[in-house]
Amino acid sequence: MASSLTKDSATPGTPGNGTEKTFFGHPRGLATLFMTEMWERFSWYGMRGLLTLYLIAGVLDGPLEDREALAAAIYGVYNALVYMLAMPGGWVADRLWGARKAVLVGGIVIAAGHFVLAIPADAAFFFGLLLIAIGTGLLKPNISAMVGDLYKQSESARRDAGFTLFYMAINIGGFAAPLIVGTVGEKVDWHLGFALAGIGMALAVVQYVLGGRHLGDIGKVAPTPASPEEKRAVGRKVALWALVAVVALVVDLLLGTFHVDHVVNVMAVLGVVVPIVYFAVMFRSPALGRSERPKVVAFMWFFITAVLFWMIYDQSGSLLTIFADGKTDRMIGGWEFPASWFQSVNPAYIIILAPLFASLWTWLAKRNKEPNTVTKFALAMLLIAGSFGIMGLAGAAAANSETGKVTVFWLLAVYLVQTLGEMCLSPVGLSLSTKLAPAQFVSQIMGLWFLATSTGNALNGWVTKLNSVLGDTVYYTMWAIIAAVAGVCFMLASRRIRALMGDVK
Repeated sequence: MASSLTKDSATPGTPGNGTEKTFFGHPRGLATLFMTEMWERFSWYGMRGLLTLYLIAGVLDGPLEDREALAAAIYGVYNALVYMLAMPGGWVADRLWGARKAVLVGGIVIAAGHFVLAIPADAAFFFGLLLIAIGTGLLKPNISAMVGDLYKQSESARRDAGFTLFYMAINIGGFAAPLIVGTVGEKVDWHLGFALAGIGMALAVVQYVLGGRHLGDIGKVAPTPASPEEKRAVGRKVALWALVAVVALVVDLLLGTFHVDHVVNVMAVLGVVVPIVYFAVMFRSPALGRSERPKVVAFMWFFITAVLFWMIYDQSGSLLTIFADGKTDRMIGGWEFPASWFQSVNPAYIIILAPLFASLWTWLAKRNKEPNTVTKFALAMLLIAGSFGIMGLAGAAAANSETGKVTVFWLLAVYLVQTLGEMCLSPVGLSLSTKLAPAQFVSQIMGLWFLATSTGNALNGWVTKLNSVLGDTVYYTMWAIIAAVAGVCFMLASRRIRALMGDVK
């Protein structure tokens, strides 16, 4: 992306000074981080646009309806694993490597995973997915934490604006990927499409290394290095649980009882249990000061709300993609455009709306009229509820159509409302996480923020199966009502949550 650089005074304590160029008035290091993430999102959205469709067409067997339900469950489990690994990725940065090295290693592993996906073999495919999940767990929480470090001494509104610009920039890659990778994958060759995603990730690594000079000392050292004894203890625990997982899988295979539902069920349980355990461990830590505990409690409220939001939102890559493929009229003249193109709609909306939201929050803040974070989250829930309300109507329209298909405008409307909700929750949540996080747990709190997405997707391994039982209209309407009730309840708890947040606005 071509960047517009202007002279401005940099924030004290961040890379750069008054004589150095800035990025849209923000620290120059922001350009390095958002362009790295832009290419990472190119690889991610490119692979994501193909994943469900490729599972149905090239990997799974059986009747179409069964393949669709299974593909949606696998997609949810995979997304859950990706974001669940953000938690140990945050720990690695906080206790071992520092965020700078964690992002670099993560990017290299992600690139390797995409190139493994390009190998036309089922075993290689699932191994490639595992590599991408591990690499993303290292990269995602730590690159966002580094963005937060650029604004340590900035006011709240400027930090929110910086995160919103970061959010806009990374979606440029998300917009381009389905159009390029999706077209090649669906129309030419699946594995060539995955290879293109790998090239995108390789460019991310190159950009990160070349732009590192603009980051100063940010992320170079672990803030709370682990002692040799702690490293050995963690190593033993990781080895033990890895062994348990491998033995359980081998026994299941040898008995001939293995089914992907077993993985789905385990991930759904882990998605709920892991954050509960992790919050409990954090509260027991002697490093957590008395004044910091209420802020962590406040973060729990936002975490729970985000779980429901992402559970609904991330069905765009599974059920909504299947709806786009089988129940949406995609003809342009005599040519049917790829279903994966719909994955570009959300990033396109973000590119358009993100600068407007960034300007809006800043403009309102100057007039002391900016909605507080609780209000933004409640609004996000009401919007995500509205999006599934539209999907319920789309399902009814498809059922009553002679062709069994609806126009593209239904999904375009759904993605627009979802994007409005996302802009109220996601960049604000990223910024909020860095503000509520105790100094010793910044990367790990970022890991917990992404774990909310993991928990939502883990639950999707169960939830999406209801679609084939209830039908589109009932299924989407049911979740619309649940999300709307959650939004109202969150708003009613506003005063209590804001009190827990203390001086964080």
